[in-house]
Amino acid sequence: MKTIGLIGGMSWESTVSYYQALNRGVKAQMGGLHSAKLCLFSLDFDEIEKLQRQGDWPKMTQILTDAAQAVERAGADFLMICTNTMHKVAPEIAANISIPILHIADATGTKLKDDGITKVGLLGTRFTMAQDFYKGRISQHFDIEVLVPTEDEQTQIHDIIYNELCQGVIKPESKDIYSNIISLLHQKGAQGIILGCTEIALLINQGDTDVPLYDTTAIHAEQGIQWALSR
Repeated sequence: MKTIGLIGGMSWESTVSYYQALNRGVKAQMGGLHSAKLCLFSLDFDEIEKLQRQGDWPKMTQILTDAAQAVERAGADFLMICTNTMHKVAPEIAANISIPILHIADATGTKLKDDGITKVGLLGTRFTMAQDFYKGRISQHFDIEVLVPTEDEQTQIHDIIYNELCQGVIKPESKDIYSNIISLLHQKGAQGIILGCTEIALLINQGDTDVPLYDTTAIHAEQGIQWALSR
């Protein structure tokens, strides 16, 4: 079994989901007392969030690169960044480590392609929805059209993530807001919806809507298990 390197803490609420999914997945496949071999570097999200607001991506790149190098030195065979947004700096991190990165957009795009999805809606932080590092990768690598909410809807989604979900706060009214936006994207032709922030699955799941949801945390973890157990 390979050792999985994780950069977490962004937020720790969703890193818990990664830890559970990876360990449960390995146990399900190998049985007995098996669990995943993990090396986790958990960051202080308050520091990252402040830098995000300031737009200081070079500083964030350095912080995550230092973390990636630390898990590589600790024996990780590959790296998973436990957040969608911070994959914005994945190319710079990859250039400074010798182990491969399992990119969350690639794992998600592969799943979408396997399911025959050609047009998908994307929910996430404002950075993920508005910028091209994530949706552009899915469009270019997997030939899938990506729809995003309106600017006002993006603000609602973003604020709920940072002010509620990252702090472990779950509100029924916020679920209603997300459900309504999902319905609107579906009406515009989205065949499914990417939950493109690792905290969103804490708020809404497939039982809340008939529109197919793609939980990036679960998809990323499932691919990580496959990498860890591959020969």
